[in-house]
Amino acid sequence: METRRAFLTGLALMTAGSGLAGSVEHSQSPVPQEPSPIPVPGHPQPSGPEVPPAPNIDKKILENNDKDIKKKVEQLYQLANELREEVEKTDSSKVLSLNLVKKAEEIEKLAHDIKNRSKG
Repeated sequence: METRRAFLTGLALMTAGSGLAGSVEHSQSPVPQEPSPIPVPGHPQPSGPEVPPAPNIDKKILENNDKDIKKKVEQLYQLANELREEVEKTDSSKVLSLNLVKKAEEIEKLAHDIKNRSKG
């Protein structure tokens, strides 16, 4: 009785945790910049290749993606709590709730989507 309940709770928490861990591991790190040379009077400044700024379109897409990830993480948190409450209410030793399995699958899909969006 307790083993099945513990297994399902652990499965839900692992699924939720793997989605969140994936989003943390694959976050973008800033590009390191070279320090600018100290200007010397009488010597011309060398002009290096300049990196054009990213277009506003890319920035808006990234901002929308970030908002979507935050919404989905909030949904994932809510679903995991609902699953935990349902596991506590259900006596899994007598009946395996189909609703419990569906909720766990929904959590898994949402965590997978969050992981894919965080990769870019």
